[in-house]
Amino acid sequence: MTSSLIRRASVAALLLATTVAPAVAAQSHDTAGRSAAVRPALGAQARLLGEKIVPRKLDFQDTTVGGLSGIDRNPCTGEYAMISDDRSNLQPARFYTARIRVDGAGVHSVDFTGTHPFRQPDGSVYPPASTRDGKAVDPEEIRVDPRSCRYWWAQEGDRPTSASDPVIQPSIQFADRSGGYRGRLPLPPNYEVTMEDRGLRRNKAVEAITFGAGDRVLTSAVEGPLLQDGPEPTLDHSALVRVTQQSRRGRVLGQFTYPIEKIFAASDPSSPWGPDTGVPSILAFPDDPSRYLVLERSWVAGSDYKIRVYDATTRGATDVRDIDSLAGQRVVPMRKKLVADFDDLGLSTVDNTEGMSWGPTLPTGERTLVLVSDDNFADDAVTQIVALGISTR
Repeated sequence: MTSSLIRRASVAALLLATTVAPAVAAQSHDTAGRSAAVRPALGAQARLLGEKIVPRKLDFQDTTVGGLSGIDRNPCTGEYAMISDDRSNLQPARFYTARIRVDGAGVHSVDFTGTHPFRQPDGSVYPPASTRDGKAVDPEEIRVDPRSCRYWWAQEGDRPTSASDPVIQPSIQFADRSGGYRGRLPLPPNYEVTMEDRGLRRNKAVEAITFGAGDRVLTSAVEGPLLQDGPEPTLDHSALVRVTQQSRRGRVLGQFTYPIEKIFAASDPSSPWGPDTGVPSILAFPDDPSRYLVLERSWVAGSDYKIRVYDATTRGATDVRDIDSLAGQRVVPMRKKLVADFDDLGLSTVDNTEGMSWGPTLPTGERTLVLVSDDNFADDAVTQIVALGISTR
C-alpha cells in the first residue's frame, strides 16, 4: 500500500508497549476451551546486523528502482526477488533480482542483477492505472515458490473513489522467472472489493503472502480490517485484520484474526493526511506452520514512521472463516509478542518498511531477516535494506 508522501525528516522516538488486544478479543481461551497454559511460548529475539541505502531513483536497465514493497530469497540462486509497487506509471509493473551480501557483520552490498515486467495472460504488460480500463494492478508482495523457484505475487486491486471508475479485484498470481503469467490462486469470498459498505478497504487489501508448512500452505493477510469488521485503529482502539491459510489450489484451511496496534501518536492537526497503519508483510517460520513474523507499519503526520516486527501464532486462535462480520463478536485473536521496534535499533533512519524475507543462517544459529523499505519514488524517502539476526526458541 502506498503511504502518504507528506512526511517529516525526523523520526519520533516513541515507544509502545508490546500488545494491547482489542476489546472484541478479550478472552483467555478459544471457543474449543483450550487453555492458554498449553500454548507454546513466543520467544523470537532480534538484533541489528546492519543496513544499506540504495541510491535514490537508481536507473537500472532502463527502469527506475523504487517502490520496493516485497522481498524474498530465491533458494535456487541465492539472489533476492523484490517487487516494485509502481502501477505502471513510470515503467510497467515489475520485479527485480539482486544479490545482497549479508552476514553477522552487516549488509555489505546490494547489487541488482535483473528486472522483468509482469505479464497479463495475453502476454502484454500491465497498463497504467490512468487508463481506467480495469486491468491495472497494484503490486505489493512477492514470494519464491519453494518447489519451482518461480514467483507468486500479490496485488491489492483498487476500490475506486468514484462510481465512474472500475473496481479492480485483488489477486495472487503465479509467474515464471521472466514474469510470464502462469495462473492465479482463488481468493476467499471475503477478500473482495465492493462499492458497498463491506469487503476490503481502499489500499488495505491483500498485501502480505507467505509459504508455510514447507511449501504446502499459502498464508495471506489483508492490510486493514474489512469494512464490516469494524473501524481502523485509533489512538484509543486497536483493530483486527484477517489472516487466511489456503492450500496451493486455493482451498481455505483456516482464517484467523491478527490484532494490529493502536495509532502510536496524534496527527499534526495542520496535516490533511490521516494516520496510516496496517500489515504489509507476513513471514512463516520454516519449522512451525502456525507461527509467523508479522510486520506492522504505521505513519502519523508529524511523527513519521513506526516499524515493528512481531512473533505471532494462529495456535489457539478462533477460526473466523464463517463469521461474516467481526463487529460485536467475541473471538480469540492470534497471540503476538514484540520482536523488534525499529526506533530501538540505532538505524540511520526509520522509513516505510514494507517487505521482509528470511536470509541465510548465521554461524551463531540465528536466521537473518532481510527487510526493504518502499520509497514511494519520493525525494524525501529512501530505499533501505535492513538485516536483523533472529534467534528463536
